[in-house]
Amino acid sequence: MSNEPIDLGNALASFDALWSPRIVTRVNDYDVRVAKVEGEHIWHVHDDTDEFFLVLDGELYISLRESHGERTVHLPKGAVFTVPKGTEHKPHAPAGAAILLFEPAGTPTVGDRHDEIPDHIDVTTGHLLDA
Repeated sequence: MSNEPIDLGNALASFDALWSPRIVTRVNDYDVRVAKVEGEHIWHVHDDTDEFFLVLDGELYISLRESHGERTVHLPKGAVFTVPKGTEHKPHAPAGAAILLFEPAGTPTVGDRHDEIPDHIDVTTGHLLDA
């Protein structure tokens, strides 16, 4: 990792793939990732870690399945939200968004448990495959 400042706009401009986070730096054993997102991801769970979201541009929605029922949180630009470990969730961004994620190094974007993964998503990384 670089010991120089990182421009997140430049990092986001360096790729076009959706739902395919890129590591921009590390903090101890945590990856700081940026991603472009649009449409829907899949329902998934991270059994052993929380997942932190910061919306850099656009709007992100995160549907959550909790013990008392299902709800959706709305994150406008500049908002942060942490999905607690063990909570089934599904991020979606109908109009697209740029986000920053903070999670332990190596955390798969499809979690530890998830819905069926569509053919266009790499089952190992959770990244969208090039068409």
